[in-house]
Amino acid sequence: MTSQAALLGSSVHDAAQRAADLLAVLLPPAGPRNHRLSPGRAGQRAAVIEVLRAHGEPEPIEISAAGLDSLRRAAFELREVFTAGDVTAAADTINGLLAGRAHPPRLTTHGGASGWHLHVDSSDDAPWGEWFLTSSCLALAVLLAERQSLPAGICASPSCGRPFVNVGRGAARRYCSATCGTRERVAAHRAAGRAVRR
Repeated sequence: MTSQAALLGSSVHDAAQRAADLLAVLLPPAGPRNHRLSPGRAGQRAAVIEVLRAHGEPEPIEISAAGLDSLRRAAFELREVFTAGDVTAAADTINGLLAGRAHPPRLTTHGGASGWHLHVDSSDDAPWGEWFLTSSCLALAVLLAERQSLPAGICASPSCGRPFVNVGRGAARRYCSATCGTRERVAAHRAAGRAVRR
């Protein structure tokens, strides 16, 4: 499908963030804070369209039932990159996904609708799942190569589990946000205090 998000410069992060945001609605994690959508629920297509729109996908955004299913399958496969235990496992997963699906890199403007940017899907009209998987893997691969560390993760907070993108230098993040990290540190501190009082 046609995405205006380029895969060079700051847009690499944008494409990786789009992958994390789509994973969050296509494969919502279990937990009390994430009951809003589950695969197959009526609102999922609207949520996917909302994410695509927020990331610059041109209108009209039309996703059939088959297109939604292909996005879910791609999200399930991409989740393996987000859950990789180390950078080698992430690289191996990305390589495996690209090897089976990526086409030779090509530059496109989608008929002048956007600036030049790189694609590795089969065409500007590739199926949604193919586009999502290949563009996400390309962005995650660039982040991994630039940082030499995990490009993404899943929030370690048991009450969250949201996918996130690692963009900073230094150690890989464990939490999707400072809020989740603080909540877990406070919970650990309280648990340690209870253990000491026993």
